[in-house]
Amino acid sequence: MDLNVFSVSNAAPAGTVSVADSVFDATFNEDLVHQVVVAYMAGGRAGTKAQKTRAEVQASTAKPWRQKGLGRARAGSRASPIWRGGGATFAARPRSYEQKVNRRMYRTAIRSLLSELRRQERLVVVDDMTVVGPKTKLFAEKIRPFAASSLLIVCHEVEENLYLASRNLPWVAVCDDAALDPVSLVHFDKILMTKDALTAIQERLS
Repeated sequence: MDLNVFSVSNAAPAGTVSVADSVFDATFNEDLVHQVVVAYMAGGRAGTKAQKTRAEVQASTAKPWRQKGLGRARAGSRASPIWRGGGATFAARPRSYEQKVNRRMYRTAIRSLLSELRRQERLVVVDDMTVVGPKTKLFAEKIRPFAASSLLIVCHEVEENLYLASRNLPWVAVCDDAALDPVSLVHFDKILMTKDALTAIQERLS
C-alpha cells in the first residue's frame, strides 16, 4: 500500500511512499496493546519503596510497664506497629514491577498501533523535519498546519536545532525512531513521522 508524504513547508502532498501491509494495515488487537502498554509503564516504576518492620526500628527492648495491676492494656515492646514510631505491620520492600513481554508480542503491538493510527488519520508522513535554527517561534510556525492537542515528531536522527526549538512547547515531543514506544503512540493525538524514520521502523518490524 502507499501512504501520502506531505511537505512540511506548506502541508501539501509531496508524493507517496510504499509501505508493507503487514506493518501499516494490521488488525487492531486491543487486548495485546493494553498488555504491552501496561507492561511498558510498569517497567518504568522505580520500585524503591521500603519500610521497617518492628524488628528493624530503633526502640528499647524493655517492657514499657508491668503486665498487671495498672489497669492499662498489655504492652511488650515500643516497636509495636500500633505505637507511634513503631514498625510497619506489612513493611514494603524494594521490588521490580517488570512484566515479561516477548519480542514478538511487542512488535505485533507496535504494528497494531501504527495501523490503527493510519486508519484514524493520526499518522502523518512528512518529507523532512529540519529546522534552520533553535528558534521556537519558527518551529511553531512550521508545524502549525499539522497542529493538534498533542504532537509527537519521530525522526531518524534528532538534530540539535530541532530539539532546542521544540523543548519549550509542552504539547510537542521529539524522539528518534529507535526510541519510539507504545505509550507515546497511545498518548499523543497526532504522530508526525519523517520518511526516513518510517523506512527504518518498517525494516525493524517487517
